[in-house]
Amino acid sequence: MRVRAGLLPLLTVLVLSPTASAFQFPWSSKTSEPVKTSVNQPPPAVRPAGPERADRILVKKTERRLYLMRDNEPFRSYKIALGYQPTGHKRRRGDGRTPEGTYYLDWRSNKSGYRKALHISYPNAQDRFRALRQGEDPGGMIMIHGQPSRRGEPKSGDWTFGCIAVSNMAIDEIWSYVSEGTPVEILP
Repeated sequence: MRVRAGLLPLLTVLVLSPTASAFQFPWSSKTSEPVKTSVNQPPPAVRPAGPERADRILVKKTERRLYLMRDNEPFRSYKIALGYQPTGHKRRRGDGRTPEGTYYLDWRSNKSGYRKALHISYPNAQDRFRALRQGEDPGGMIMIHGQPSRRGEPKSGDWTFGCIAVSNMAIDEIWSYVSEGTPVEILP
């Protein structure tokens, strides 16, 4: 087999060179950069794109704060508004209180009367039993949501019927960090 004299150096580079993958063929517009690793070290880990996920939401009613938690450490914090009667645990529909206890996010909606809404699994079995014992309806539709979709001034103070309200910017961010099933702990 005869190899033309001009191709021999090219073949040597492609076959023998450890950086042959960086060579750009004249008929190709693509070039690939060599990965610089030693034989004893694995290539660098590729971190998945997107924000880190919260493994829990913590709400502290007296502080008026919602914390996104990861490994028992807060990594985001947001100012919140509560129900118009914020003290104490929600007992019945229409009492204006925000529940206290352990729940989880069970669904989400970006087509509500608010910017976005994350539904909290209230009432749980204990809430239903307590309300039944008192002959009351425990209520429901407790959400973490943004400001009302209708144009106007953002609301301030405690103004919801028992939900946890945040700014529109905050709900967009929270939405990206949580998923259905994320635990929600609401403390007094």
